[in-house]
Amino acid sequence: MSLQAGSGPIAAPMSRPRDAALALAVAAAATVGGALFIEHGLGVKPCDLCLTQRIPYYAGVPLALAVAWLGGVPARRRLVVAGLVLLGLLFAVGAGLGFYHAGVEWGWWPGPSGCTGAIAKPAGMGDFLRQLETVRVVRCDEVTFRILGFSLAAWNAVVSATLAAFAIACAVAAGRRAQA
Repeated sequence: MSLQAGSGPIAAPMSRPRDAALALAVAAAATVGGALFIEHGLGVKPCDLCLTQRIPYYAGVPLALAVAWLGGVPARRRLVVAGLVLLGLLFAVGAGLGFYHAGVEWGWWPGPSGCTGAIAKPAGMGDFLRQLETVRVVRCDEVTFRILGFSLAAWNAVVSATLAAFAIACAVAAGRRAQA
């Protein structure tokens, strides 16, 4: 599969940065929408790392829409290219967060102390009641939901990496056209 404009399944969006930005906005919104559906519709509660992984999507959707709006004006081509690069970097961070969280789930490295590891036993009833007020039930090192055998964190790494690669490829293609 070629990533150059003019060939392959992603040729149309790559040849039009506005369409690329809209595709990124739709894909990011669908991804975080799916996570919200799994949380609120299916009752699967997210851990702290799951919530952190949503931040690039929450920032990426409005940024992609702004880039799409700018993409309608040919004089703003450099700004559009810069926006696509920024989207690529943002989703690359999302891929890193997903990979980190998946690694915590698979036991490759320790996760944040607030949502992994053993829960300390309280010394007395008063301590127990205080601990109930502060302890999060959802652990970052336990998978609560799988799709095709992979956790949502692993899927987030794949989706975010794909969005990052697409955004960067579109930025490169748009940059080349701007120089031509």
